[in-house]
Amino acid sequence: MTTTWLITGATGGLATPMIEQLLQRGDRVAATIRKPGALDHWKQQYGEQLWIAELDLTHPEQVKNVVKRAFAEMGTIDVIVNNAAYGLYGAVEEASDEQIEHLFQTNVFGSLRVARAALPLLRQQGGGQLVQIASMAGHYSTPGMGLYCASKWAVEAAMEALALEVAPFHIRTMIVDPGGIRTNFITSNAVFGERTELYRGQEAGQFVSMMKGELPGFDEETFNRIVIGDPQKMAKQIIQTVDEDQMPLRLPLGSDAYEYIRKALVDRLDALETQKELAFSTDADDVIRQV
Repeated sequence: MTTTWLITGATGGLATPMIEQLLQRGDRVAATIRKPGALDHWKQQYGEQLWIAELDLTHPEQVKNVVKRAFAEMGTIDVIVNNAAYGLYGAVEEASDEQIEHLFQTNVFGSLRVARAALPLLRQQGGGQLVQIASMAGHYSTPGMGLYCASKWAVEAAMEALALEVAPFHIRTMIVDPGGIRTNFITSNAVFGERTELYRGQEAGQFVSMMKGELPGFDEETFNRIVIGDPQKMAKQIIQTVDEDQMPLRLPLGSDAYEYIRKALVDRLDALETQKELAFSTDADDVIRQV
């Protein structure tokens, strides 16, 4: 049975290997891009199997129009994949207001706009699936990545609630939490705050230097070798999981994702346990405990 997918950010991250694998197996794909002509090579090969539209997630009306067009022209959309996103790196203080706003407009509000535009149409056709590409960075934060992590934390929270809200309408939701991926996410899509000497020698500055390939003996090829995730394997696993009858709420991909997420959760739980007595001590004396 042929499945129809709508995938945003079709030329970056996990979208490229996903689309390639989906087209090869005979599925139909509605892909959104920022640069005209970026998928012409696949369009020539697969014809009507591939539907393409230009989309800037920071334009709300454009998002609504493109999603409606995709449903109307494809007839049905079975799976929505929110993939489009990018990274903003550097100390929190080093990023400009405009950079922070654009990051959230794309990574957070853009994903929500696509989902919110698609939900009425998914309900109308009797259900569907929503896949949100998030990140292991949605479970922890670290110097030099604070703002990117914040955008992913926000996506995790919104989609976790949304998953429960739309389940009664036969819409299944899955949050994908990949670790590092050997794609152009860093080398081509990264944005950096304005570097200052204040942070250059600190952990945040050292992280940026690594990302920029400025550390001695640490070039782009070396960076790529230390990145764990295989994009082809990850794409295949996402597709296989969507095909299954039961999708998990979250899908960690990569051993680094498992380790980082686990450590973040364990550390947070350990810290919480040390504050249990303090937390309980601030309860009202006449509180009525709800069962």
